[in-house]
Amino acid sequence: MTLSDLGIAVVAGTVQGIVEWLPVSSQGNLSLVLTLLGTDPAVAVQLALFLQVGTTLSAATYYRHEIQTALNAVPGWRPRNAYEGDNAIASYVVIASFMTGVVGIPLYIFAVDLAGQLTGGVFIAVIGLLLLATGVLQFASESVSMGGQTAPTLTDSLLVGAVQGLAILPGISRSGMTTSVFLFRSYEPPAAFRLSFLLSIPASLGAAVLTLLSAGGLPGISPTAAVVALSVSAIVGYLTIDALMRVVERVPFWAVCFGLGGLAIVGGGVVSIVV
Repeated sequence: MTLSDLGIAVVAGTVQGIVEWLPVSSQGNLSLVLTLLGTDPAVAVQLALFLQVGTTLSAATYYRHEIQTALNAVPGWRPRNAYEGDNAIASYVVIASFMTGVVGIPLYIFAVDLAGQLTGGVFIAVIGLLLLATGVLQFASESVSMGGQTAPTLTDSLLVGAVQGLAILPGISRSGMTTSVFLFRSYEPPAAFRLSFLLSIPASLGAAVLTLLSAGGLPGISPTAAVVALSVSAIVGYLTIDALMRVVERVPFWAVCFGLGGLAIVGGGVVSIVV
């Protein structure tokens, strides 16, 4: 592995470890970084999805008690009218994850194919547009009156799972989209963030497996670089998750999405002109 490979792995792992917890699309921002570092857009999309495994390990460690609760409740899963307590969490994870696959797998195939046909500048601009869309949804969710809902229903699971599937597109924030849906469904922000992060674990693992299968192995990265990138993202992710979750509750991230989206659109146009 060359020094360049090592440097890219460290940068990619660090970016993933930080932005995964912010509702600004970790995949979109990491794809932007990788593209600017010279990575092919299609490979950048696949790498960004694959590196979510590192932060999945962080989330699994941080939410180990909630995961245990969900696993313990799986044998007792029942239909919607019995969505209570631990059963609600187990049912939510299973149903929402299934819906994510139904929506996300076709979109993944479409995204990788489209990215392979776009130049770097156009690809960056498209990510910018999707970041703006994420910002619009988050801005709208801030005006919703907060309720006392805490346990997800069948409708919540289906909606959140489908919306999470859209986040396979770089620029669509998984956490931003899912937490916004929960807010629209009258959840308090802390409950929305917790349920969103819990669902990220099976979603990220599924995305990584899909990436490996579709790419026929590690996409554009050596095994050594993959270990470095995943290790860095896991360590940085675990060290930052608590602090960044507190930041999320205080910062209007719709404005951050607008800013990053605008910069990406302008930057993509400049790159296209220069190239």
